[in-house]
Amino acid sequence: MKSRSQDQSFSDSRELDRSYDPLTGGNPPTRPNKKTIKQRFLKLLPCCRSGSSPSINQSNIADDGELSTVCYRPEGLDRLVQQTNFSKKELQLLYRGFKNECPSGVVNEETFKSIYSQFFPQGDSTMYAHFLFEAFDTHNNGAVSFEDFVLSLSIILRGSITDKLNWAFNLYDLNKDGCITREEMTDIMHSIYDMMGKYTYPSMKDSAPKDHVDSFFQKMDKNNDGVVTIEEFLETCQKDENIMQSMHMFDNVI
Repeated sequence: MKSRSQDQSFSDSRELDRSYDPLTGGNPPTRPNKKTIKQRFLKLLPCCRSGSSPSINQSNIADDGELSTVCYRPEGLDRLVQQTNFSKKELQLLYRGFKNECPSGVVNEETFKSIYSQFFPQGDSTMYAHFLFEAFDTHNNGAVSFEDFVLSLSIILRGSITDKLNWAFNLYDLNKDGCITREEMTDIMHSIYDMMGKYTYPSMKDSAPKDHVDSFFQKMDKNNDGVVTIEEFLETCQKDENIMQSMHMFDNVI
């Protein structure tokens, strides 16, 4: 039986009420009384959705008897302990939550989009969820396995600054050719504004996505060649205080 503290996991994550987007140079408009960034992110994760597994805080980890009911191949689990920044017990709890939501052991893109859409009902999150799914789908086979899931999750939550920035760059580099073009960033920004919906507060201008793209390239494209390389991206981000602060946004989440 879950304890009261387990049922209330993540309920106090309210410090991020505005979606500051340092990489694109501004604050996209937000709707009042919506979930915070951290809450939305956690809700997306199968193991952290309402009614699923408790938070993976050492003080909340279930006893060994409960953990023994988690079915997972030992060799796979031991390998993931080496490949991620999660402990064995944390991986067991993550796996239990993942299997509760995805009994087949994998998440396809349509399921991923369906989960994501629940937390942006005011807009259309289809395209952004597509881009995010592709970032998680490291084998490019149309499915996100538990291994794919925890490898990315480990980077996002507990990776080094460089690891997190590389993951973000890979998300924006839609065709995975090693650079971000204006077209790619324009697609990303339109998907973000579509996801936020038309009735934001304050209301956004029609030119807002283009303005964010212009700001991104003015900041990142050091040699003005029309593309942003990973070297330019890392150098600019590591010198920007706001971006560095945003990289710690999910620290200590689990």
